[in-house]
Amino acid sequence: MFKKVLIANRGEIALRIIRACKELDIATVAVYSEADADSLHVRFADEVVCIGPGQSNQSYLQIPRIISAAEVTNSEAIHPGYGFLAENANFAEICASCNIKFIGPGPEMINRLGDKAYAKRTMRDAGVPVIPGSDGILRDLDDARKNAESFGYPVIVKASAGGGGRGMRIVRDPNNLETAFGQARSEAEAGFGNPDVYLEKYFENPRHIEVQLLGDSHGNVVALGERECSIQRKHQKLIEESPSPVITPKLRKRMTEAAVRGAKAVNYESAGTIEFLYDAGEFYFMEMNTRIQVEHPVTEMVFGTDLIKRQIEIAAGLEFKWNKDYKMRGHAIECRINAEDPSKDFRPSPGRITSFHVPGGPGVRVDTHAYAQYLIPPFYDSLVAKVITQGKNREEAITRMSRCLEEFVIEGIATTIPFHQMVMEDPDFISGDFDTKYVENLHDRKK
Repeated sequence: MFKKVLIANRGEIALRIIRACKELDIATVAVYSEADADSLHVRFADEVVCIGPGQSNQSYLQIPRIISAAEVTNSEAIHPGYGFLAENANFAEICASCNIKFIGPGPEMINRLGDKAYAKRTMRDAGVPVIPGSDGILRDLDDARKNAESFGYPVIVKASAGGGGRGMRIVRDPNNLETAFGQARSEAEAGFGNPDVYLEKYFENPRHIEVQLLGDSHGNVVALGERECSIQRKHQKLIEESPSPVITPKLRKRMTEAAVRGAKAVNYESAGTIEFLYDAGEFYFMEMNTRIQVEHPVTEMVFGTDLIKRQIEIAAGLEFKWNKDYKMRGHAIECRINAEDPSKDFRPSPGRITSFHVPGGPGVRVDTHAYAQYLIPPFYDSLVAKVITQGKNREEAITRMSRCLEEFVIEGIATTIPFHQMVMEDPDFISGDFDTKYVENLHDRKK
């Protein structure tokens, strides 16, 4: 096991990793920007190193500074968390060249699975259902037209190296394909340094379901159930839960077995997630995320395990042992509390928190780096806290979440708490009758 781990991240995920390391008796090093000097991950780490100004491109994305911090503190490993450098193959390769263990898959794995077209071909060959689409990168506009005609409109043009909704264009009319093709390529080039795009069949009202995986260096790959991630806005998830209210035990078995086949096909090692589109009783591979997810706590709650600990143990070369207690128990829901104003189209609301009180009680977990008088910086994502509730069933988890949202006091900034309260009381959400268009449809209904 490692003796010292550097956390190349900030906020609640950095604090989450510190907690896991402490329970594994591993010393921690926190890197931080000048804007994060008062963050809790800085307070609770064993050692700290300032790596630059508040802007992420001058601090948390500065690979040389992070590597230098690891070397001067004699850190044996680096945990990247999620976001920033978590899926940066170059960073993972530099770590390896400096004899520092990157807690995640190797650079070649990150590169291969980050190429959406490659990942899709690999999954198809492994017997995983994939969305009908082009066989690899589109050569030109004519190639896009032929593919679209072969499986029919609507279609979606996607950046091969993309994510987070960038480099994506939906096309319902053949006359709009040329414009969408050019726009997606330009956005992909600007956002990812790679203009390559591919084409897929577009489903109008799908659900977004993902499967949590753990793979070790001994050839073991296991799936820890699925998460429902359909409540999202502009491709950014807002609420997640496990299990999904739409997935039957029989379908869960098919889906998790397919995910394991896909991960084994690439000899996957570390924590990872395969994301599926679900439509009309069928599921289709979308992409594989080679990192821990923001929403990992809902899986931890229903399976009773610590995914960050398991990820660190796997990186240290330990074999993952399937505990007989790893079985789904009850239901868990996570609400992301962001510093955004839902009454003003989710406009960011950075600033100082003047009052802060977190909810508690049975089956409640709050992951946060915030506190009273903490200043939310304007430079990073707007996540303030994650509230996770668990109940014996979905109804109890929702009831418990409603109670927690009422108890959660954050003053001085606007947050998404009112939005989540509205969702927890919405009949469509309560019945489980929703899809990825839920948020925009809710907005229209509430006008």
